[in-house]
Amino acid sequence: MGGKKKLASSCETCANYQYDEEYEYYVCMVNLDEDEYGRFLTGSMRSCPYYRLEDEYKVVRHQM
Repeated sequence: MGGKKKLASSCETCANYQYDEEYEYYVCMVNLDEDEYGRFLTGSMRSCPYYRLEDEYKVVRHQM
């Protein structure tokens, strides 16, 4: 269970983790295949290969 909590905290800072107004909770916007989704649910996925740090200032720095 500790592994799931660690993964969840990583998701909270990921750009792919977005609020879905229809379901009223946060969801991962990446389409995982069946194997990846299974590893995610069991907590055996050590690190997400699709993780992107949510950086709202990235565009601003690029424009400077």
